[in-house]
Amino acid sequence: MGKSKRGKGTKIMAVVDSHGLPVAVTIASASPHEVTLVGQTLAEMVIPNAPQHLIGDNAYDSDKLDEELAQLGVELIAPHRSNRKNKTQDGRVLRRYRRRWKVERLFAWLQNFRRLVVRYEHRADNFLGMVHLAVVIVLLRRIL
Repeated sequence: MGKSKRGKGTKIMAVVDSHGLPVAVTIASASPHEVTLVGQTLAEMVIPNAPQHLIGDNAYDSDKLDEELAQLGVELIAPHRSNRKNKTQDGRVLRRYRRRWKVERLFAWLQNFRRLVVRYEHRADNFLGMVHLAVVIVLLRRIL
């Protein structure tokens, strides 16, 4: 999300299932990197089991994140950054990266809620409540 009245911005981190429906949603300040927020997002999941595969963009290409997710039994699928020296993934696993559009579609659905785009709420917990409300509306539209 872009710049708001109260600061530089807010990141909405989400985990979706194979159908593109949200499983976990958290918010954070716009300043920390996405890699540091993955653990916090996975901890907010509403289903009991962790996902088997986690698909992310180039920013998620990190050896430290690979090790942390391997301890949880999660395989990270992310294309390598252009400056990476030792390659750790082959092309067969990266075919699943094509499914990342389902995550982007969720964020496009969330952009339809003006209250999230403008962020009228000054407090983070109120804003998180509005994000959860928007996620519930998205789920109801998709299920019904």
